[in-house]
Amino acid sequence: MSILDFKDNESLGTIIAVDTATVTVRVDELDRLKRIQVNRLTAIRSSKAGQHLIGIVSRITRKAGDEAALEGVVPDPEAALPENNLVRVALIGTLVDKDALKENVFKRTLETVPEIDADCFALEGERLTRFMQVISQVSGDGPQLELGRYALDEDARAFLNGNRLFQRHAVVVGSTGSGKSYTTARLLDQIAELPQCNVILFDIHGEYQTLDTDEFRHLRIAGPSDIGQGRDLNDGVLHLPFWLLGYEALVTLFVDRSDQNAPNQAMLMTRCITDAKRAMLDPSQHADILANFTIDSPVPFNIDNVQAELERLNQEMVQGARSEKQGPYFDKRSRLIARFEAKRNDRRLGFIFQPPAACMDMAWLSQVTHLLIGGRGSQEDGKGGVKIINFSEVPSDTLPLMVSLIARLIFTVNQWTHPERRHPIALFCDEAHLYIPERASSESADEISVGIFERIAKEGRKYGVGLVVISQRPSEVNRTVLSQCNNVIAMRLTNGDDQSVIKRLLPDSLGGFGDLLPVLDIGEALVVGDASLLPTRVMVSEPRFKPSSATVDFWDRWQEEEPQADTSDAVRAWRRQSLQ
Repeated sequence: MSILDFKDNESLGTIIAVDTATVTVRVDELDRLKRIQVNRLTAIRSSKAGQHLIGIVSRITRKAGDEAALEGVVPDPEAALPENNLVRVALIGTLVDKDALKENVFKRTLETVPEIDADCFALEGERLTRFMQVISQVSGDGPQLELGRYALDEDARAFLNGNRLFQRHAVVVGSTGSGKSYTTARLLDQIAELPQCNVILFDIHGEYQTLDTDEFRHLRIAGPSDIGQGRDLNDGVLHLPFWLLGYEALVTLFVDRSDQNAPNQAMLMTRCITDAKRAMLDPSQHADILANFTIDSPVPFNIDNVQAELERLNQEMVQGARSEKQGPYFDKRSRLIARFEAKRNDRRLGFIFQPPAACMDMAWLSQVTHLLIGGRGSQEDGKGGVKIINFSEVPSDTLPLMVSLIARLIFTVNQWTHPERRHPIALFCDEAHLYIPERASSESADEISVGIFERIAKEGRKYGVGLVVISQRPSEVNRTVLSQCNNVIAMRLTNGDDQSVIKRLLPDSLGGFGDLLPVLDIGEALVVGDASLLPTRVMVSEPRFKPSSATVDFWDRWQEEEPQADTSDAVRAWRRQSLQ
């Protein structure tokens, strides 16, 4: 039986114009025009029996002819039509009745085109409730992830298709205080319940440390207070030793691009590091590695030997025709050596240049990749399907390099895993504008980071790597990466540039949805994309663990009798470079 048993006399109006994905409805009775609202649902009788085309009202016009005559208003093509009361509807899918299938089903396809004079009905009341129940059926299209409740009908649960959400990437955006972190925590809640879940969250400010059960594994990038303390993966401390860096990253760290000798310095660094890596490989045991060896090969090497070789070349004397003379690099590498030594001694970069001895073993890479890429079921302790990596102690100038290093590591390992053995993984990129910027200076750490994430956005689906880009400033996030995100979860955005970016990601027929962005409530999201069966507003459900990103209540705190300031401890922590 059809859930939309409309009578002819309930018709809102009839179709008078049909475009590719929009129709124009003429409404003869003013009372019925008043009942309809923008962004509400309508149902249109299809030419195929047992089907209705579902649409969203995008515009309502009363006395269109008079409107076009207003001074300064550009005439609309519909204004030339003789009818006064017009409703524009964007078509979003097809509802197939139970008579045609075993159950009522909503499809995100338009199997037919509305006919001229076809009846259009407002979807409201009990019919809206029944339709939303169809949308919320767990047995729908693919595995379901419950995000919250639909604003159209709060009794209807809003589901996302879990496969399509991560296969085709997603973006979660919202201004400060709109509920962006809250929504991210809700997504992680749903994922963490799966027995083989596999997610890495780049936690830039330590907001998600409150997500603390066996389903979550917390790691943090080693800070200055960890140097020389022997803390490693067993303690939840992650080092990223220098030998993991690729050629471009090494050059960015050590070579001053503004130096006129920069090309020669880069060439010399390449030679010294390559020789140091080769020296660590036994020809009998590692013949297969040596046969295809490059500077990017992830092989540990002795960085002291590299510095010693640079210093030797900087002071080298060679035999001339009559006597010794200065070598080709004599006193030309002093700035490179000084920069090299300064980076090595910077305790903020201790997680790179002063790793524990275990990190210098060939077997360490297998251990850390298994911890990061292996699903929950493959871990010895059965914990940590969702890995939360805290970057709060990483210097801002090297943050893009370090985040992209982990992303590159994950992508590369999945790329070199046999297709039948790949375990898919999703990367949640919190505060993405900090390391996937739209404007990356040439030959900088930002450019390297952007290049890696662009490749993941374009090719990640083939290798089982999904992206979820999270940002409060989408206008500052790389456009290429955003363009590959086919799912949008947008909270309130008040900045015009940010709104424009999100509007460009919406389908043309739903472009008007972007006008809702500045008026969304806290915790309310506009959800559009391949993973969403119904593009609409969703009230996000409360996560089990709220991130520690709640805004400080200024007025309440200022009214307290006792002061809360602790400047002496703050200064001490600043000097120690640690909150521990």
